[in-house]
Amino acid sequence: MLSSKELQRYSRQVMLPQVGEEGQQKLASARVMIVGLGGLGSPAALYLAAAGIGELHLVDGDHIDLSNLQRQVLYKTNHQGKSKAVVAAQQLAAANPAIRIYPHCQMASEPWLRERVKQVDLVLDCTDNLEIRHTINRVCYRAGRPVVMASVQGFSGQLISFDFSEGKGPCYACLFPPQGEAEVQNCSTTGVIGPALGVVGSMQALEAIKYLLDMPVSSLNKLHLIETEAFALQALQLPSHSHCSVCGV
Repeated sequence: MLSSKELQRYSRQVMLPQVGEEGQQKLASARVMIVGLGGLGSPAALYLAAAGIGELHLVDGDHIDLSNLQRQVLYKTNHQGKSKAVVAAQQLAAANPAIRIYPHCQMASEPWLRERVKQVDLVLDCTDNLEIRHTINRVCYRAGRPVVMASVQGFSGQLISFDFSEGKGPCYACLFPPQGEAEVQNCSTTGVIGPALGVVGSMQALEAIKYLLDMPVSSLNKLHLIETEAFALQALQLPSHSHCSVCGV
């Protein structure tokens, strides 16, 4: 049973037939890991905390820089030089003190992820690093954990989700096979418009909530191409790749 305070706080989503009290209790018992607390992780974390996700694990080894503030909406000018994970935890706790929030002030290495991904129900990849994204994909596949992945460059975003709970593909490596060392393209090298990150990060949070509520996940095995300059959305179905280095058989 939800308490009177919980019913008041979450009243607008509890009244939805897709949620109700039972769904709100599912969210309260969920454990979610967010890897990357920048332009995507900020809105995703804010909406998941506000929705009442019971346990959030925030993973980022960076510190806040002045150049982050144009798009990373969790942080303020006086946060410069501080740990992103710590400040994000403080901001989210202020927004919703009823949930459990654990900051992890480090980069997501494969050994570290292997130990901790199996302790959560769902992972959000909010990074802008291709190598880490492939690492998250491998670890989640082997641990049988679902993952919602996104990226944004300029005005253009991508969103896709995978559910590895049955040990099957496809996976991110089917879509973008690892190419060894490649030229790094991210916000620092190509630029990005802040609201596009807000749009795509919010979509990540929405897909995560839908998964936790056992609702159909629109981005499951579908690459969504989001062009915010033209307000265009395209979805491409992703088949399994029999020669995939991660999930191929």
